[in-house]
Amino acid sequence: MRVLVIEDDATVADYIVKGLKESGYNVDYAADGKVGLVKATTENYDVAIVDRMLPHVDGLTIIQTLRASNNTTPVLILSALGDVDDRVKGLKAGGDDYLVKPFAFAELLARIEAVLRRQESTATQTRLKVGDLEMDLLAHKVTRAGEVFNLQPREYKLLEYLMRHAGQVVTRTMLLENVWDYHFDPQTNVIDVHISRLRQKIDKGFDKQLLTTVRGAGYMLDDPE
Repeated sequence: MRVLVIEDDATVADYIVKGLKESGYNVDYAADGKVGLVKATTENYDVAIVDRMLPHVDGLTIIQTLRASNNTTPVLILSALGDVDDRVKGLKAGGDDYLVKPFAFAELLARIEAVLRRQESTATQTRLKVGDLEMDLLAHKVTRAGEVFNLQPREYKLLEYLMRHAGQVVTRTMLLENVWDYHFDPQTNVIDVHISRLRQKIDKGFDKQLLTTVRGAGYMLDDPE
């Protein structure tokens, strides 16, 4: 996890940077708002810790600039200004959380972890991966070890469902409801036919077989290693 700390108080900054590094984070540091803004807009970070009152460019301006450019990096604001109006201004500027100085490092760490969890839960997943099998949801492209597969729409939907449930047994009922939109069993071999076709495409010619039949239960897509 990469963290950007923008803080002009050297003592506070050293306290934060040292603690985050000891907690396993990769930390970059900027001592003023101008340098911090450049780092925040030109590099990728998982979270930014921004002091509100900074020389050259203040913290709220940094956050507003990021949000105006569609940069969604989570920002935790640090400030000695603890009134309700001050916190509201910080959050309305685009901050994700607001911590008043002085603070305990344990609380700072807990707030960072909470912000990251929220970010992960709202992030749109654009790529699925099981072993060397990959699905690019934006490009609608499936590859395995660099080989591109031409899948029919139903095969693609079937594989996507299996990849989203990798390592789990997927039953026929689950596939009928979620891939075929059937809420009854049509008593046909439609699933078996599509599973067979899909297996021929993604497993044939490879040493490891990813798609397996679990007798009496359903199917499973998983990396055997």
